[in-house]
Formats: sequence, structure tokens, C-alpha cells
Amino acid sequence: MAESRIGGPIEGLSVAVHQTGPIPLAAEFICQPGELLALVGPSGSGKTTLLRTIAGLYRPQSGRVECAGDVWFDAERKHSLPPQRRQVGMVFQDYALFPHLTASQNIQLPLRHLPQPQRHEQAEQWLAKVRLDGLGKRYPHALSGGQRQRVALARALARDPKVLLLDEPFSAVDQVTRRRLQRELALLREQIQIPIVLVTHDLEEAAALADQICVLHNGASLQQAAPGALFRHPTSPLIARLLDRHNLFEGTVVEVEGQRRLQWGGTYLEVVEGLANLPLGEKVAWYLPPSDIVLHRRDRPSQGERENPLAASVEELVVLGGITSVSLRANHGDMLRFDIATHAARRNQLTRGAMVNVSLLAAGIHLMPGHRVRADAHDKRK
Repeated sequence: MAESRIGGPIEGLSVAVHQTGPIPLAAEFICQPGELLALVGPSGSGKTTLLRTIAGLYRPQSGRVECAGDVWFDAERKHSLPPQRRQVGMVFQDYALFPHLTASQNIQLPLRHLPQPQRHEQAEQWLAKVRLDGLGKRYPHALSGGQRQRVALARALARDPKVLLLDEPFSAVDQVTRRRLQRELALLREQIQIPIVLVTHDLEEAAALADQICVLHNGASLQQAAPGALFRHPTSPLIARLLDRHNLFEGTVVEVEGQRRLQWGGTYLEVVEGLANLPLGEKVAWYLPPSDIVLHRRDRPSQGERENPLAASVEELVVLGGITSVSLRANHGDMLRFDIATHAARRNQLTRGAMVNVSLLAAGIHLMPGHRVRADAHDKRK
């Protein structure tokens, strides 16, 4: 069993690579057997380079890659296994199928060490696993985009890989096919107990499929966590913005009647966690998930409406089918954003310019000590 530099023994995949250029890298992440790790971040953040590093197609200046107890790359020891010895299954955005080979023949490519009858039999088994029974004799041009993607996935898994790498595998298909393929990947995961690393620009896809998400920016890994924890507790305003989170503000730690509070404009907010250890007078960045903004109903009280109550004006309403995106302006100018069911927005007679009351749930307020929102925004523009 390998010992991960990130901490503790690792039976799955452990990556820790660094270099200053030509492609900057400062990335560390782990993915255990049976887990799916999503790498997310803007274009140019190093996602595909990291997949190529795992596969042995790119060699960084320093670092280490371990998988299933074996060291695949160790710059310090000048050790690097060639790609063919790493047992990596890789699925590309453009499928990379050979057009002159049938679906079955494409899947048989990594099985050339077996006798022909056995190759054919295993290819048929993989076609069945990806729900393409009876299509083995079709050439790629006779398959739909979703079918070609499933052939590529079957070919990657036929290698009996120790890790499966998916480079934006669903981006070239329509939305309906994409959802179907996502569901099939989720089902297929139950049959394979290897680490899966998914590169995607789609945050909803990452949240739906991944056990862990690693946020990348300029080649650096900023935070790795389960989706629920990551979206509720980003460790910096930069990470929150990369995750398309709004409701980022700055406040000051104060004391009111012997109780620690977070001063935000003229409002003194109760916070469940994090204030006790911060010094009075410290300015701190904070984030509030949209789900922790409670709109007070006009006809009867809402649950939790006595918690951090706030009056605000409706700045913007955007109806997106059954969901309406609401932007509120607090009296000191900051904007709060949250979504509400369209029928609830109509029931509450929300209109632009109307005054409403909301509560900011104390348990949802997430503090980010040591960070300033404006300085962080400048860092993102670099």
C-alpha cells in the first residue's frame, strides 16, 4: 500500500505535482477506489494537463503520482512508467474511435493479448454492460453521439484499468443524451471499484455525479471536498466565485450586549460557528448559501423569520420557468441573491422595487477568516 503525501495510506489514486512553467502546476488531490472525483475550474486551469500527467502523456517538473499501491511517477527518483504500463482507461471529449473499425473491434483493441474468440466474447460483454447489445457490427458513423460515447467508455474499461479518466465525456452530445449518459455512468459505477476522475465545466454535472470535487485555478488545487460541503463552505471568496456562488460579503466582528456578532452595514448578524475565536474589530469575508435566505410570507410567518431579520428592496426578478431568481438590495447597498418557486414569487406579490423582509439563517453564514472579498476578486482577474 502506498503512503500518500497528502496524508494517510492511499489504495486509490494520489496526485501531487508542481512546476512553475511552461504550464504552472501546484495540484494535489486523492481519489479512493469506487469514488468519482470531479476536477472543475475555468479554461486554462490545468484540468486536462493533470489527466495527461496521470496517464503518463505529460511529465511535470516535480511531484509524484501513485495508484493502487504502485508509484507511476516520482520526479525525485527520476521514475516514470510509460503510458502502456499504467493501466489507465481514458475517454476523450471527441471519443477517439477508429472510424474503420466496428464498435466491437474498437473495444477489442486493448484485448489483443487474448485469443480472438475471447476478445470477441469480452467485447460483447462490455457492449451489454453499456447497453449496446446487438450493435457490435456497426461502424462509428452509424452510431449516435451517445452510442459512440458508450463504445469509448466500454473500450476504456475493457483494459481492466486501475483508474478511469474522463475528459469532458458528455460535452459533445445534446442535453437529453447527456442526462441519459450521466445516469448510465452512475449505474456503471456500481460495477467497477476503481478511482474515476472526471474533468467537466458543468458544475451541476459535478455535483450530481461526484463524491468529491477538486477546484482548480491557474494550475493550483484550491480545495477538495464532498459537493455538499464544498458548495456550502468554500474556503475563500475566490473558490466561491469559481463555483458560481453569490452572496459574498464583508463584515466586522463586534460585541453586542456581551454577545459576538457580525456587523454587516447597520445589521448585527448572529452566526452559529466561527465568531468566538476571531478578535473584535477584525474584518472577515463571509458567504451565505441561497437556500439559507428565508423570505417572510405576507400572509403568515415563515419558519425562522425571527433569525437575523432584514428589510430589503427587490432589485431584479428573472423568471426561468418554474423558478424565479430574486436579487435584493440591502439598505447599505449589498445585493442578496436566491431562487424561489415562481408560484411563490407571485403569491408573495414580488415586484421590482417592492420592499420585502427576509431572514439570514445563522447556521448558514460561513466565515472565511483571513480573506477579503475585494482583494480576492482582484486575484481572480490575474
